[in-house]
Amino acid sequence: MARVDVKKTYKLYIGGKFPRSESGRSYEVYAAKKGTFLANAAQGSRKDARDAVTAARAAQPGWASATAYNRGQVLYRVAEVMESRRPQLVQEVRDAEGLSPAAAESVVSQAIDRWVWYAGWSDKYVQILGGLNPVAGPYFNISASEPTGVVAVLAPQESSLLGLVSVIAPAIVSGNTVVVVTSADRPLPAITLSECLATSDVPGGVVNIITGKAAEIAPWLSSHRDVNAIDLAGAAGAEGVDWAKLEEASADNLKRVLRPAGTGSDAVEPDWTQTPDLSRLTAFLETKTVWHPKGR
Repeated sequence: MARVDVKKTYKLYIGGKFPRSESGRSYEVYAAKKGTFLANAAQGSRKDARDAVTAARAAQPGWASATAYNRGQVLYRVAEVMESRRPQLVQEVRDAEGLSPAAAESVVSQAIDRWVWYAGWSDKYVQILGGLNPVAGPYFNISASEPTGVVAVLAPQESSLLGLVSVIAPAIVSGNTVVVVTSADRPLPAITLSECLATSDVPGGVVNIITGKAAEIAPWLSSHRDVNAIDLAGAAGAEGVDWAKLEEASADNLKRVLRPAGTGSDAVEPDWTQTPDLSRLTAFLETKTVWHPKGR
């Protein structure tokens, strides 16, 4: 008799743990090309989103107060764990995006390298973005960068791993914590990434990953008063997402909003294969300026 494969039912990643969705719901995930069944993923709810924000808020002060060197080490450790799970990530990217083996291998390599790239900026961006300002008076005027706080992220819908890494790494390296809503149709690489995070040195709550429909979860994140910023990277490809309502709800508590190029039907997800830059890192930073008398 032929053996029946045991297909996994994946859970969410909130506060460093893997809970089931509060709603008890799950949905089926299929391969992009052949349409074969891959696994079941938890379908997150607004209660899951609130739990994730609570976990992110609790973790943010400790993560922000860690030294820049330590945060860089932690991000580098994530890259090491991803490298050890390369075959699984390659297969999941192939299934999710319908890529050839060589193309999927390249995507995973870029994703790992991008973690390392942002890890290297952990102790450098402050010097580039801050400094001593010239003023007319007997004062020191010093500007320094500090994290925005809790960032909600709508992950790219098409780029299941490289795009995901490109929105998470630059947000957390500066001391922010994130609540990520994954690609609805391509969540498996994100789930494996959460397992990499859990087995590395990332403190629980720094990254929280919710699988499900962005149209259902995003409105609650955009209106949540304990979320400081929102990244709409995947809003262009997410079914049923109303940009205008998300931005209106975000304005209620003066959230910072980062959106992709274009509007409405012309909006597109960024090309994640391009060389990364500091724009996503600086998008969720605040500048604190301090005056201090020089004395005699």
